[in-house]
Amino acid sequence: MDNLTYNIPGLLFPAISLLMLGFTNRFFGLASLARQLLAEYETSKSEVLIKQIQNLRFRISLILYSQSAGILSLILCTCSLGMIPFYNLVAWIFFSVSLFFMIVSLLLALIEIQMSVTALDIESESILGKISGLKNER
Repeated sequence: MDNLTYNIPGLLFPAISLLMLGFTNRFFGLASLARQLLAEYETSKSEVLIKQIQNLRFRISLILYSQSAGILSLILCTCSLGMIPFYNLVAWIFFSVSLFFMIVSLLLALIEIQMSVTALDIESESILGKISGLKNER
């Protein structure tokens, strides 16, 4: 096995940082939307809002797990850098596990994005159904 150099794990730092920034922005957007829906639910007590809020809660938990896996990836990448001068095999192991957690983070983000698109499809179909119902009444 070749020696692990500082450059290889160092390549992950910008990628992980950008992922964490994206996850944080997505979290703040979902949290803001959840607060709006909760306030709207207080006045309307709509069953549809309950389903949307439950969907948002699950999506927020996916973002949390994505961020957690990204943070673990960053920690393991840092440990990998620290082990390079002492024990290269352990550095490779830390780096490999770091890559695994980065992949886990990306997969969780992919699932959350798919849920987001599904939620938008349901909402748009609901609105389009109301519009077509109004056209049929005329």
